[in-house]
Amino acid sequence: MEEYSFDHKFVQVHVTFYVLFSLYISLQIGAQKSSKDYIENTNKLISLEVEEEYSFDHKFVNVNGINMHVVEKGKGPVVLFIHGFPELWYSWRHQISFMAEHGYRAVAPDLRGYGDTTAPKEDPSNFNILRVVGDLVELVNIIAPEQDEVFVVGHDWGAIIAWYLCLFRPDKVKALVNMSVPFTPRNPNAKPVETFKATYGDDFYIVRFQEPGDIEEDFAKVGTKRVLGKFLTYRNPGPLYLPFDDSPVILPSWLSEKDIDYYASKYEKTGFTGGLNYYRSLDLNWELTAAWTGAKVKVPVRFIVGDLDLTYNAPGVKDYINNGGMKKDVPLLEKVVILENVGHFLQQEKSNEINKLIHDFFMGFCST
Repeated sequence: MEEYSFDHKFVQVHVTFYVLFSLYISLQIGAQKSSKDYIENTNKLISLEVEEEYSFDHKFVNVNGINMHVVEKGKGPVVLFIHGFPELWYSWRHQISFMAEHGYRAVAPDLRGYGDTTAPKEDPSNFNILRVVGDLVELVNIIAPEQDEVFVVGHDWGAIIAWYLCLFRPDKVKALVNMSVPFTPRNPNAKPVETFKATYGDDFYIVRFQEPGDIEEDFAKVGTKRVLGKFLTYRNPGPLYLPFDDSPVILPSWLSEKDIDYYASKYEKTGFTGGLNYYRSLDLNWELTAAWTGAKVKVPVRFIVGDLDLTYNAPGVKDYINNGGMKKDVPLLEKVVILENVGHFLQQEKSNEINKLIHDFFMGFCST
């Protein structure tokens, strides 16, 4: 019996400690799960509130192996809205309503890897320009098979995609309104990322975006909502460098707390990698588009940019836009509109003016 004798007090203390420690771990796990559930439920409520407010039709369309979230409203000629970074279909909320009220079918997808549109994000090559343009061509073929051509509106990365859409498939585009990013002829002697790095340095945002995982880690430390607020309120005409400064995010009148919450609800769910992969495909796009070196955009175009937009103030851009260079590359360029004291996200900042500029241009291509 002596061989198996125990110190009962010692055992009791350790058993008690084990029980309490296990309970603590369980509570911690439960708290984390509850916090995650709370965030997910809050994000769902934000999405529902926004969707109910605007009463748009939401659907999912299978295109090229991905499930694409599409928002639309109205009947008539299709107007395809293509968003940029860090945006969603939601960036076009004002234009969707306006164009639907004026006899058009406004269609705004979440691009692959954004919002509620699925896409494998591990390999940035899945976001090359041929695939992205292919998604939109297939989307139009499915939702509007009776329309040989559609109107297109692009902004930021959406503008880049729209330029390529016009190069690859001009037969699909009736007319284009593009914003912020002018047409950029392919330079066969210089890759894009090398050019950005040589011009602006290692901290330029596009250069910082290149290494998978690095900037995502930085953004996680800053917080999704603050990252979005910093991007969407950026009005410095100079180049954008990262990391962000410590100044507070002050929302302008055209961007509400609810707007930021909606964007954040989606980026909290999907992360930034999908959108960042477009930047990580820049050099691949350069390789894939060699056959289009020297090609011109041969569809009718109206181009709009704010004078405070960092893209408009990049080296050589003002001269290219205003002194005939862009007109040579886009021979059917109808007009360039430069909005004074307006930043990058002009379709949200000056929604009424943009709505009118889009509608007035497209009216010229509609049969009476």
